[in-house]
Amino acid sequence: MRVAPALPRTLAALALVVVPALGTALPATAAAPDVTDTVTYTPQERRAALAHWTPARMKEVGSAVDLGPTGPLTKKWTGAPVKTVGRLFFVNQKGEDTYCTATAVKSGNRSVVMAAGHCARLPASPDNTYSDLVFVPGYDKGARPYGVFPVRASVTPRSWAQDGENDIAAFTVDPVGGRTLTATVGGQPVAFGRPAGGRITAFGYPATRPQRGEELLYCAGPSKAAPRQELSVPCDMSGGASGGPWLADFDPRTGLGTLVSVNSHGDALDHSTAMYGPVLGATARQVHERAERA
Repeated sequence: MRVAPALPRTLAALALVVVPALGTALPATAAAPDVTDTVTYTPQERRAALAHWTPARMKEVGSAVDLGPTGPLTKKWTGAPVKTVGRLFFVNQKGEDTYCTATAVKSGNRSVVMAAGHCARLPASPDNTYSDLVFVPGYDKGARPYGVFPVRASVTPRSWAQDGENDIAAFTVDPVGGRTLTATVGGQPVAFGRPAGGRITAFGYPATRPQRGEELLYCAGPSKAAPRQELSVPCDMSGGASGGPWLADFDPRTGLGTLVSVNSHGDALDHSTAMYGPVLGATARQVHERAERA
C-alpha cells in the first residue's frame, strides 16, 4: 500500500497533511449566499468505510512512508488525554490510503469535526473528493478508545474547490453505540474572527520518525498574522499533522481550549520552521453551520 502526498503549497506529506462563536466573533449576516460545497456519503458507503479501516490499515498508513525524523520544535504530548483530537482516515482521489488530524468541535448536532480543506478534497479540483472517511478521536498507538466514527458529510468552502483558498473543512459523523461524537469526547469551542496574537498549542499526528503517526505531538508558541488571510506559529510538524487544531487558551489539565485555526502548510518542503493556518472568518463559519445541518 502506498501513501500519497496530499498537501497544498509548500508542505509535502500524507495530508499535513460551534455553535456560538467565542472570542471576537464576526457579526451574523442574514440570508448570506451559500459559499460551501457538501459531499454526502450513503449508509452503504459509510459501512464500507468502517470495513475498510481495520486496525492494521490504520497502522500501515503511517509507516508506509519515510518523512524523516520528528523536528526539534515538535514535542510528544504527555499530558492528560486530549480526547477531542484524533486521526481522520480516508482514501484519496487516486485510491490510496492516507490520513489527516482532526478535532471534535462544539455544534448544534454534537457531531461536527473540523480539519483542513485538503483533508476532504484536492484544491482547485471540483471533482477530486475523497472517500471512506472515518474519524478516530483519541487515537494512540493503535488504541481507539472512543470508537470509529464514519463521516456522513464533508463540507468545504467553494473557494477551496475552485481556487485553493480557505483551507478549512467540517465533517459530520454518525453516532457510535447510540452516542453522538461530542457526547462521547466533548468538543472544542470555535472562535470566528479572532485576531492573531497570544499563545497557540497546535496538535497533530505527523508521520515522522519515530512516532509515524501513532502518537499525538504538538508545537506551542505565539501566533502571528501572515499573508493570504492566514496565521503562523513556530512549528516543524510535517505530513499527517494537516488539519490538526490550533488551540488558544489551552488548559492541559482538561484538554480544552478554543479552536482558532488548523494546520494547513509549512514554509518549506523540508525543515519547515513555521506552520500556517487559515483565519476562521465568515466562510469558515458557514462551513461549520452547514455541517451542523448535514
